[in-house]
Amino acid sequence: LAVVLVGNRPDSASYVRMKTRAARNVGIRIIDCSFGDDVSEEELLGCIDELNADPEVHGILLQLPLPDGLDSRRILDRIDVSKDADGLSITSMGQLAIRETTPVAAPCTPSGCMALLARSGVEVAGRNCVVLGRSNIVGTPMALMLQ
Repeated sequence: LAVVLVGNRPDSASYVRMKTRAARNVGIRIIDCSFGDDVSEEELLGCIDELNADPEVHGILLQLPLPDGLDSRRILDRIDVSKDADGLSITSMGQLAIRETTPVAAPCTPSGCMALLARSGVEVAGRNCVVLGRSNIVGTPMALMLQ
């Protein structure tokens, strides 16, 4: 699993540490790809291209948000859909929206919410559900999963 961290946000660094620790605890090999705030978009895209081409890399996590000046959509969509561990590429989101297909990966927070609902015995079919927010990371995928 390759974890790509850009910038010096303490919250992002903390989240990456937690993800890395959890992955290592279950035997997943981590490749740490950390960059400063000054990384160019082309350099970051080059890193993604190398990770896509590496047969030892089975998943890529791009920690968001990215620093200002970097096009997160362009960078997310550069990740090979088969390695899109967060399920945030346009292809992965499209697969989530077209319910006849199963996405390779789905965003983790909405997936966790759906698992919590299922384990709690909450049936959402036929019910009206309200999702506050429409971010690409939580709100939109949550709304798609609740359809």
